[in-house]
Amino acid sequence: MFSLKPLVAAFCLSALAPLAMAGGTHGGQGDAPNIGKPGDASQATRTVSIALYDNYYEVDTLEVKAGETVRFELKNEGALLHEFNIGTAAMHKNHQSEMLKMMEHGMLTPTGMVEMDHSGMEGMEGMEGMKHDDPNSILLAPGESRVLTWTFSGDAELEFACNMPGHYQAGMVGEFSSN
Repeated sequence: MFSLKPLVAAFCLSALAPLAMAGGTHGGQGDAPNIGKPGDASQATRTVSIALYDNYYEVDTLEVKAGETVRFELKNEGALLHEFNIGTAAMHKNHQSEMLKMMEHGMLTPTGMVEMDHSGMEGMEGMEGMKHDDPNSILLAPGESRVLTWTFSGDAELEFACNMPGHYQAGMVGEFSSN
C-alpha cells in the first residue's frame, strides 16, 4: 500500500526551509553585520584597561585590527551601573530600547541588576529571556571589575557604548578605529 505521509512531509519541509533560513541564526537578524566574536584570552594580542566613569569612558577611541583578539580589563569607577558593549550604532540603538524596558520593569536599577522572575507579570511579553548575557556586552556595578575578550572581524564600523538609559546620549560612547 502506498502512503502519502513521506511525500507530504518532504513537501512541507522543502516549502518551509527557505522561511526558516531567512531569519539567520540570531532571531531574525540575518542581515546583522559581522562584529566579531568572543575571543580566547590566551590568544589576546594585547590587554586594554578601561575605567568607566559616570557617563564617560577613560578613552574615546581604540585602534583595532581585523582578526585581532583584545582582552579588555574594565573597572566601573562611577556610582552608577554601566555597560561596555561592542556593536554598531544601530545595534546600540536597538539595545537601548531593550535596556529601557528592563529598567521600566524593575530588572535594572541605576546601580544594579535585579534577579527576579518576570514571566507572569503583565507587560513583560517577549522579555522572558532578557538576562543581559550577550557575549559582546558586560554590565558593571559600581566598583566592579570584569574582563571581556573579543576578536574583531574588521567588517563593521564599531563603537563601544553604555546603553543604560540616557548614558549613550550623555556621551558614554567611543569608537573603534580599524586599519
